[in-house]
Amino acid sequence: MTRVDFYILKEQARDDRFGLACRLAEKAWRQGHRVLLYTGSQDEARHLDRLLWTYRDGSFLPHGALGQADPQMNPVLIGQPGQEPGDEHDVLINLATEIPTFFSRFDRVAECVDHNEDARKACRQRYRYYKEHGYPLQTHDIA
Repeated sequence: MTRVDFYILKEQARDDRFGLACRLAEKAWRQGHRVLLYTGSQDEARHLDRLLWTYRDGSFLPHGALGQADPQMNPVLIGQPGQEPGDEHDVLINLATEIPTFFSRFDRVAECVDHNEDARKACRQRYRYYKEHGYPLQTHDIA
């Protein structure tokens, strides 16, 4: 069964959920995982792509757009609504307000929570859904 982790940024954290997603993707990639970063829109996907190039000096994360980049060369892919994950099934980092319909095919799902009140409300709904459907949940407070 898919394990779901909620990563909650503390009030004093300098990142937003996109910066947190970059940190989580890098950690997962360094541990040998494949990662799908799922965004809520094409604009968010473009923002995340730019951020992955600049979020930390001296780091490089091999990434590309789902359906466009060669998955063999890019263990980190960025998806958006309307795209299916193909063969991806390892780690899903959800940045969309909705739960992707295909989430349960992944071994792990990471939900990123920042200080945006609308995003927090949507996150609470996703938490309730996962809990009501019996998915193992963990929460992590992130500075």
